[in-house]
Amino acid sequence: MPLALEGKKAIVAEVSEAAKDALSVVVADSRGVAVSKMTDLRKQARENGVQIRVVRNTLARRALAGTQWECLNESFVGPTLLAFSTEHPGAAARLFKEFGKDEKNFEVKALAYEGEFIPASDLDRLATLPTYDEAIAKLMSVMKEASAGKLVRTLAALRDQKEEAA
Repeated sequence: MPLALEGKKAIVAEVSEAAKDALSVVVADSRGVAVSKMTDLRKQARENGVQIRVVRNTLARRALAGTQWECLNESFVGPTLLAFSTEHPGAAARLFKEFGKDEKNFEVKALAYEGEFIPASDLDRLATLPTYDEAIAKLMSVMKEASAGKLVRTLAALRDQKEEAA
């Protein structure tokens, strides 16, 4: 059933609003995936700060026109599922990677991060980005190792200084 012009405008406005706040976008094809599985995916997406929209290709192109996500226009072929990561740039990619392991019919078409087109073959590039807490933990461990190394060098220098004095 065709959408009325007002309905199309509303969809374009919703997708444009989601795109404005997004840190990254993932485009996928969910043909052949059971509705119950898609419902579970949507639930997980909400929990991870990811907005999922199924949009007609022409409306998706129109909604993303003039944004940094315009580079994805070539991937809008066939059924299109858009996932906008709003809290962490790798959230949608990580979610789709895990979902794709169990669902063979689910296919990631393309990704975009900071206006850069990323082919689906490079899904891990975004999916493996550390979360904020993971990045802080890594930074703290590096700082801890650096300070421990400095302490060892300082103690060794004191030992050498005392040996020379004796």
